[in-house]
Order: sequence, then structure tokens, then C-alpha cells
Amino acid sequence: MPAAEPHDMRGSRVALLDLYDQAVVDVYRYLRARCPSDVVAEDLTSETFLAAVSAVERDAVSDLTAAWLIGVARHKLVDHWRRQAREERKLHALSGGLDGESEPSWDPWDTTLENGRAQQTLALLGAHHRGALVLRYFDDLSVPAVAQELGRTVHATEALLVRARIAFRRAYEQPAGSPPASASQREVDDV
Repeated sequence: MPAAEPHDMRGSRVALLDLYDQAVVDVYRYLRARCPSDVVAEDLTSETFLAAVSAVERDAVSDLTAAWLIGVARHKLVDHWRRQAREERKLHALSGGLDGESEPSWDPWDTTLENGRAQQTLALLGAHHRGALVLRYFDDLSVPAVAQELGRTVHATEALLVRARIAFRRAYEQPAGSPPASASQREVDDV
């Protein structure tokens, strides 16, 4: 006969099921606003709830709330960007590396962005640039908080944000309907 599970474990599972019904749409919306496609947002939503189930079973959740689930979703999104960035770096290494173009150390660009076009532009960027920009400007995290989320030093994160803003500006300023950046520009943008 299987051992009976503790009452509070059963209660946590029921609470998670109730929370799922309430929060699944919020978690999906959070992810969809930061992802290039519905499919990625759906996959990350699934990963978020699988991680939540695992945390409940390990009794590692002190406050089971929608806000906690959004935090889990943020971590899943960062993990996704890291995987994507690793894959892009591997492809970049196989393609021969950079062409030596240098970039300015600061970015004085000041403009109002069109939301839909800005999201399309973000989708064109490398995962590491997109991740840094979303955490900094969508989630409004400080640079040290972005560094912590990405597992980088503050200095490395500041440099990444400079490069990411430059890459974003280049992609955003291209006329609508024009072909994507040249291969050498994409390589520089993916640094």
C-alpha cells in the first residue's frame, strides 16, 4: 500500500491547480509580450508550470501566488535566451567570426518608438541582446538586477546593453520592407 502523502502537500497541489486556472493567461501574456512568437510563449508557459509543480512537490514554495509564477516565467525566459544565445554563438563561430568593426561606447539615441515595430525589431536581434533589453526596459530592472538575471558582471552587462541598443537602433532605423542587415552587420550585432 503506498504511503499517504502529507495533508499540506495535497493542499499545495490543489492550491497550484486553482492558481493555474487564475494565472495561466497572465503568465502567457507576460511571456508573449517578450517573445518573438506564440509558439515560444506557449512552450515557456508550459515550462513555467512544470517548474511550479516541481517546486510544490519539493515543498520549495513559501508563497504560491501569480507574482511568484511570473518570477518563474522570467527565469524560464532568461534560460530560453541563454540557450538561444549559445546556439547563435556556435553558429557564429562556425561561420568565421567578426569582421573587426568597432562600435561607439555610448548611445545618444533618443526617440519615441512605435510599439509593434519595436517588438518586430526585438525579434530580429540576437537572444542575448533581446534578453538584456527586455529585462532592462520592459521589466524596468536596474543594470545590477539585469546582470544578476543574466549571470554576468555589472560591467559586462553595461557593455552588453550598449551593444544591444546599437543593434536595436540599426535594425529599427531600417526602412520598412527593406532587406535585413547584411551578414557582416548581423555578425557585429550578435556580439
